[in-house]
Amino acid sequence: MITREEIEDREITFLAPYAVKSKFTKGRAHSEDEHPYRSVFQRDKDRILFSASFRRLQYKAQVFSNFEGDYYRTRLTHTLEVSHIARSIARSLRLNEDLSEAIALAHDLGHGPFGHIGEKIINECMEAHGGFEHNRQSLRVVEKLEDIYSPGKGLNLTAETKQGLQKHTYRDSDSKVPISHATLEAQLVDIADEIAYDSHDIDDGVRAGLFHEEDLHSLTVWKEIVGRIEDKSYLVNSYQRMRLFTRFLINDQVTDLLDESERRLKRSAIRVLSDITTGKEPIISFSQSMIDKKKELKAFLYKNFYRNTQVMNIVDLAESCIKKLFKYYCKTPETMPVYFYQKVKESKDLHRIVCDYIAGMTDRYAYEKHKNLPI
Repeated sequence: MITREEIEDREITFLAPYAVKSKFTKGRAHSEDEHPYRSVFQRDKDRILFSASFRRLQYKAQVFSNFEGDYYRTRLTHTLEVSHIARSIARSLRLNEDLSEAIALAHDLGHGPFGHIGEKIINECMEAHGGFEHNRQSLRVVEKLEDIYSPGKGLNLTAETKQGLQKHTYRDSDSKVPISHATLEAQLVDIADEIAYDSHDIDDGVRAGLFHEEDLHSLTVWKEIVGRIEDKSYLVNSYQRMRLFTRFLINDQVTDLLDESERRLKRSAIRVLSDITTGKEPIISFSQSMIDKKKELKAFLYKNFYRNTQVMNIVDLAESCIKKLFKYYCKTPETMPVYFYQKVKESKDLHRIVCDYIAGMTDRYAYEKHKNLPI
């Protein structure tokens, strides 16, 4: 059997000197005994994976709500794609795979129902009460709301995993996030997230009929990949070509990212972890050529996917559900589940607790609760 100490020693031997090592963790807010055969980041990953908030992601929208079709990505399948891309990048760069995966698995736990549209509406409801932003909510989920281990302690994750949740989007203008760069493990999750949603949104958009293969022909990424697709004589229909295009699109982005990140590591003369967190620029990055191509791709998706009438149809439903639920529970907090009502009585922070309850809802649950409101 491989012990925790052996895992820690292997990390020190094989990981890059600037990678985060589990042996040197800054620890947990609440001290615990070490596990005999799992590292601290393996334990973080397991706690996230087995949490109720993680399970609810299967019924939270990525772009389409789950009741709009069985094929489309949900917040859960998106998270799994991000975690696998992140792990591959971490392995190639000799970074900590377990920490990268833990951050990736938890990075969207704070999303509310109805995707980014729902996030915008919850933020409007909370405008006078501190606002709402899903990254900060993810941190709140693991620190306070998922208190299955002991009341008030949350999942009691390591400082490195929590910092990764807080810092993976470089929100330097956010006063709650110090102006310094995150660990490379956190940086790569941010990019893996972007790789996943750019690629699978193309796939979902074609599947939904919002645009078609021929609409992609003007994109630089399509022109560069199409030759490799046409070389495959067994590809006899658009569905097969689009699946292979998505595969190549992910691979090309990851390859470019690895090459550019390696160049930046050498150019910056990164030696130890502190060189990363005090650096002047993020290390994990695409080349300028790929950045330009991705800007073109994002513009296409914004016009043809995110702003498509079919996608935007959910706005009215989301606004009605969330605003009415927020108003109702603020007036009658006793109608919330006992756990949340008890929190209201303990903290006196009514609006934040109502926000926590609604943000934790799945699309389907929010819709059913809204439909059955006695108003």
